[in-house]
Amino acid sequence: MAKAILVLSALCCILAFANFAQCNEHFKVEGSVYCDTCRVQFQTRLSEYIEGTWVRLVCRDIVTEQVKYEAEALTDKNGKYTIAVVGDHENELCDVEVVKSPREDCKDPAIGFENSRAVCSGNVGMHNPLVM
Repeated sequence: MAKAILVLSALCCILAFANFAQCNEHFKVEGSVYCDTCRVQFQTRLSEYIEGTWVRLVCRDIVTEQVKYEAEALTDKNGKYTIAVVGDHENELCDVEVVKSPREDCKDPAIGFENSRAVCSGNVGMHNPLVM
């Protein structure tokens, strides 16, 4: 029985380490893009999700503001996007912004909502590789 507990403990340590390593190497940034048809600057039941919108994640160095990482994604029929992020970006500020909207009547972001901050680091006190 002692051997079984030892093996199980060793397996748990290996799995915990593997999960920690994955958390520090790969992240997913998920979100959605919608048209604020009422112009109230928050989602309502009349808001319309926009399919085919290009969004970009840009991570810049905190000190130099130099771009260190960049990735893009396209929204699906529900206006949702997922951006895969490789690497840990602890010393960077990462923002998601709309690059291009397919809707002519809804292509300008609302003032103050031009981008959204995403934390892409495993060293922030949270254990979740999914950033929303």
